[in-house]
Amino acid sequence: MSELQYSEIDNRLATRLGAVHARQRLGIESAHEAQVFGQGLNFFHIENWYSIHSLIRNILRVAGLHRRGMRNAADVQLRTNRVQSGKLSAAFDGFRILHLSDLHTDMSVRAMQRVSQLVRDAKYDVCVMTGDFRAKTFGPFKPCLQALTPVIAALHGPIYGVLGNHDTVRMLPELEDMGVHILMNECIALERGLSRILLAGIDDAHFFRVDNIEKAAEQIGEGEFSMLLSHTPEIYRQAAHAGFDLLLCGHTHGGQICLPGGIPITLDATLPRRYGAGAWQYHDMAGYTSVGAGSSVVAVRLNCRPEITIHELLSTGGP
Repeated sequence: MSELQYSEIDNRLATRLGAVHARQRLGIESAHEAQVFGQGLNFFHIENWYSIHSLIRNILRVAGLHRRGMRNAADVQLRTNRVQSGKLSAAFDGFRILHLSDLHTDMSVRAMQRVSQLVRDAKYDVCVMTGDFRAKTFGPFKPCLQALTPVIAALHGPIYGVLGNHDTVRMLPELEDMGVHILMNECIALERGLSRILLAGIDDAHFFRVDNIEKAAEQIGEGEFSMLLSHTPEIYRQAAHAGFDLLLCGHTHGGQICLPGGIPITLDATLPRRYGAGAWQYHDMAGYTSVGAGSSVVAVRLNCRPEITIHELLSTGGP
């Protein structure tokens, strides 16, 4: 699939998102491309400081950890998480959601080969992707989409996703042409017979700050089970108080390079560390922060293996 010309993309985005949202997102991207300092919830953006990447690799080589870290980065794990809710109808008891996050496909080629193997035989009802398809935060995105193609080919059933802070909104038309329905502050219903659950998704809240949880939650009725896809877990308070029952997210990589015991050196996120990886609970909302299937900055992982996750929904008494 060839990369669309920008003028055609801009026209499609205006039709798909509305002129205001498209103009807003494109303008913010243009103003802040490749910045190292000064935007987002974190002031410093290490992914854009490329001299630091070489320094990190050299430090790991000197420490004798680089090769092991590269092997770990390709060793994607398949994990299972169970979510119980009394609001979930019996029709959705056992409903399985495949969760892929932070693929960084053009940096993580070996990891994507492993992901394709894992998902081909996995049993699930719907797939969700919580952003960061691209390795860099700016520049061409065609290599990212080319590397994503075999992963998409290995999937089955509906695919929904959101964009991350590494993703340009100009990727949206081609992602949707590939079969990934990107939720841009939108909500859709997943139906089984007369029952339904609601799946919402927001635009990036970490760097571009164009999320709108209120708009995404507009369709949710009283007593309906609802899930929110967000690239970052940093909006956990807003999501819980908007009434969502489950938040699926990523962004943190679980730290990616961690101390023994999986203790992250940094999470690149403004939130309590207990929300930085795996399953957690905030008030009445369950959450899960994927440590991601790919790698960022350097294709190395230590004490934090990459993952894809199947979330199994379990009814505890819904009609």
